[in-house]
Amino acid sequence: MALSDKDRIFTNLYGTQPWNLQAARMRGDWDGTKDLLSKGRDALIEEVKNSGLRGRGGAGFPTGMKWSFMPKAPVEGRPSYLVVNGDESEPGTCKDRDIIRHDPHKLVEGCLIAGFAMGAVAAYIYVRGEYYNEIQVLQAAIDEAYDAGLIGKNACGSGYDFDVFVHRGAGAYICGEETALIESLEGKKGMPRLKPPFPAAVGLYGCPTTVNNVETIAVVPTILRRGASWFSSFGRPKNSGTKIFCLQGHVNKPCNVEAEMSIPLRELIDRYAGGVRGGWDNLLAVIPGGSSTPMIPKSVCDDVLMDFDALREHKTGLGTAGVIVMDKSTDLIKAIQRLSAFYKHESCGQCTPCREGMGWVNRVMLRMVEGRAEIEEIDVLEQVTRQIEGHTICALADGGVWPVQGLIRHFRPMMEERIAAYKARNNLPMAAE
Repeated sequence: MALSDKDRIFTNLYGTQPWNLQAARMRGDWDGTKDLLSKGRDALIEEVKNSGLRGRGGAGFPTGMKWSFMPKAPVEGRPSYLVVNGDESEPGTCKDRDIIRHDPHKLVEGCLIAGFAMGAVAAYIYVRGEYYNEIQVLQAAIDEAYDAGLIGKNACGSGYDFDVFVHRGAGAYICGEETALIESLEGKKGMPRLKPPFPAAVGLYGCPTTVNNVETIAVVPTILRRGASWFSSFGRPKNSGTKIFCLQGHVNKPCNVEAEMSIPLRELIDRYAGGVRGGWDNLLAVIPGGSSTPMIPKSVCDDVLMDFDALREHKTGLGTAGVIVMDKSTDLIKAIQRLSAFYKHESCGQCTPCREGMGWVNRVMLRMVEGRAEIEEIDVLEQVTRQIEGHTICALADGGVWPVQGLIRHFRPMMEERIAAYKARNNLPMAAE
């Protein structure tokens, strides 16, 4: 059964109505915000915990638990901050962009409520620099909220002071990693920090900080208004709520859509994206959660559910829910090589396994595209990705090698055929001499 319109949080996802404060209020934003804040910090955090909301930026960490790590009492000279990650640079992902440009007041109100729940004095919304027009809309929405007394001094008449700032990124994928984002906010080169200490202890300007994704923060006001039990009624246990999916690639109607968690992948594509180009039987593979999640073949796509745990069982992930559909016309080896080139380019170079390894993986993948390799090298390639994975400060290297691992796991015969065809064309022996 499809998610009904009355249960959708982002009712202006397609920009059919104005984004401004007046229109946002008609959609229910900023309704009774003071009353929500009057419940107190602990009650708000507990409600978010009970809702089962997990981070919508890729990692899927329980949001309420993350908020609870922040200090309960302010420390002199060390204010707490909320940082909102809008550095949406994952290939295949464009959900936060639509939230910012069409429903910005949901994000601004979410910042106030989340910031209050964590005892933060301000929110910094870090937005991908290429989102120029979206940033103009977001800043205008923030200005409207200030003028209406919704944020700033005595926000919503609650007695709580809270500021919201927008910061533009400078085009680095690595700044989507929370500690690299914090470094960039501080005016430094965006490079991940070692953890611990975690941002909740030592974050922005050395102060307690929580970093949440745009979608995560934007859904909070609606959850609190409608109740944790309403939100948790969608999806499977530990995979609750609604989610924006970015459906693209070889589908008849590419779109962003808010649907319930745990929806079958096939239903998601057929219902909202008009099905696979050429019919479901023309499907070859799907990347389910943005470019850093391993692809899954049609045999898995037939039945798999779109949530954190179901996809993990198939050695992939929900990630950012950037669903990239590839039909039988796709050169999968070339597609994965293209992704490995992206991760090579975006490595910050701090960690040797990533700095050296991603370049090596891309060079091998370039040869695999042509078939100019030995079959034994497929095992070597897989082995090297395992040596890269889990041996770096941040997860960029993991995301860079997982697509290659998915290709080898599910489409090794395709790689072997490519090598055999190259050797046959060039009259080369099959085994290395």
